[in-house]
Amino acid sequence: MGGVVFARDVRKLERDFIDFFSYIMLPEMPRFWEDYDRGVRSYDEVIGDLCAYNSCERAKAEEYLRRSILMQEAVPATERLIGELKAAGYRLYVLSNMSREFIEFLRRMPVYAAFDGEVVSCEEHVVKPERRIYEILLERYGLDPACTLFVDDRASNIEAARDMGIGGFLFDYTDPESSCAELRARLIEESNL
Repeated sequence: MGGVVFARDVRKLERDFIDFFSYIMLPEMPRFWEDYDRGVRSYDEVIGDLCAYNSCERAKAEEYLRRSILMQEAVPATERLIGELKAAGYRLYVLSNMSREFIEFLRRMPVYAAFDGEVVSCEEHVVKPERRIYEILLERYGLDPACTLFVDDRASNIEAARDMGIGGFLFDYTDPESSCAELRARLIEESNL
């Protein structure tokens, strides 16, 4: 979800805010954030972790974490593509590493209603790229891995899906228009030929 369907518009953010959450760009998330996404670390505990990680006062960590949730918005290119895929008859599913507070906010977004089902890490207590989270998705919705395409912005998550026979597409969150154009060509335009 994050970086593909939803994101914060960096044009609306100050440099300090971006730097505060710079770890989201790392190949691996810090353990405290992974545990938050896994649903075994609370919002309050993560605020303390963010204070330690960023050497800041608690009030700043509270404000920034709250803002990081409230500033999430649908990526316009992806939102359009989701509508087109639904119109073309595709079934769409959420497979996301996401904490409780973030997913509760995102579920209220209109585009979220387009999904036919979901597997969210905080509710399953397992995170990508662990094999079990992909198994849960396939089992819960009766999906054939060979007929499933997994879209994500992290190569390690794509590789884990491929190891299970699921097709993968690495989404470039810095250029969502191009990624969506490539997916559109692959899933809609080529299938109409």
